[in-house]
Amino acid sequence: MKFLSHRQKSLRKLAIGLVGITLFQQTSTAQNEPETAAKKKIFVQQMQAGKLSCSLDPLVKIPEVWALLPTALDSAYAIPDGMKVAKNPYFQWLTESHERAVFSKQPFSNVKLEMSLFGGELPADEVIVDFIENKLNGITITLYNKGDSGKIETQEFQRRLKLCGQKIGELLQSSPVLKKANPTQGLLAEGWFWSSPRGMASLEYNPDAMQGDAEFLRLRLAPRDAKGLIAASLQGRSVTVKASDLPKNVSKESNGNVVINGLPMVDQGQKGYCLVATTQRLFEYYGIPADQHQIAQAAGTSASEGTSTLAMAEALGKIDYRFKTRFKILAMRDENQLVEVNERKMTVGKHFEQTAFIKEVRRYIAEGVPLLWSLELGRYPEEPPISKQTAGGHMRMIIGYNDKTGHILFSDSWGAGHELKKMKLDDAYSASTGLFVMLPTVR
Repeated sequence: MKFLSHRQKSLRKLAIGLVGITLFQQTSTAQNEPETAAKKKIFVQQMQAGKLSCSLDPLVKIPEVWALLPTALDSAYAIPDGMKVAKNPYFQWLTESHERAVFSKQPFSNVKLEMSLFGGELPADEVIVDFIENKLNGITITLYNKGDSGKIETQEFQRRLKLCGQKIGELLQSSPVLKKANPTQGLLAEGWFWSSPRGMASLEYNPDAMQGDAEFLRLRLAPRDAKGLIAASLQGRSVTVKASDLPKNVSKESNGNVVINGLPMVDQGQKGYCLVATTQRLFEYYGIPADQHQIAQAAGTSASEGTSTLAMAEALGKIDYRFKTRFKILAMRDENQLVEVNERKMTVGKHFEQTAFIKEVRRYIAEGVPLLWSLELGRYPEEPPISKQTAGGHMRMIIGYNDKTGHILFSDSWGAGHELKKMKLDDAYSASTGLFVMLPTVR
């Protein structure tokens, strides 16, 4: 057996804990020069090697982590002073208001972020940190998902499950209760739930995981006073909003914009998840607890697959059934034109004209219902402009319109800066390959 020297162990600990060491020290004193130099050296070496280490242990330091502020997260996971990179490889804010941050496994095409928990014993694929009014509301750590990591051996899956369960029990100083899947309520995960004066946690996986067909393993953490969807999903209940409440989210602005507010943001990243990422945002808006990995499982969509409009419609139909929403096809492209579709028979109907397109947009926006919009990217200009290299099939959400300027207002699931964008109605109609809605069933 090979043993590490004391110096090797110290450097290894420094590499694993390169960031996140001073999570709750927003105004700490300057580090001594040797330590700063060592961190810079390790950062450069890891970036050049394409593998950057990131300890998530500060995020599971319970109960101290409940005091975390967005500014402290920035400080804790900042790149070393003096380093210049295109973006912070550790995490990105998904909203300009700093309400949601994401740690992604592949921050750059040539760099992987190797996240770990509990002194490096548990790997992680993704982390979402949510704040409400500058207060930490919850942390979601994906310990495994098939889309990012491929198939996992059953023994390794069970090791991660058991180890994480033991650690969370110790941190919360409580025993868990069993959470069962409830497909009739659209709750497709099972696992364990902890609750104590120190906080709440759930450890969830897809029902077939224990039989060797694991899709995801997810840890959720939240303070006792957590609000909204995170609190509901931890406790295995739904907080589905009523359809009659959705019009309250629509605002009519002085510039002519009629737009739906309050849509959560996610980032589909480099995965081919535009459909499931868009659906997750819609479900969060409706109060349905589900993430991209669960939705992909329900839709049967591979992370590496592109999706045709027909495949998108079929996938949305599967999601609709599993999560108790009502899916409706408004139009799909047939050859060179948009047409109505008989959903039961999947047969082509009459031509879906531009007047019908904007009529449906106005109708559903007034009801506070975003529309799922499939289109060909790169054919027509949009504001702000996208990269000239961006082309092909895509799904985004129509969230409003402006009759004064003749624009469709939409949002992409690409993180901060993509919350509100616009395209001329004529161009939006011409680029369209499909228009759909998924409606909440609670009136």
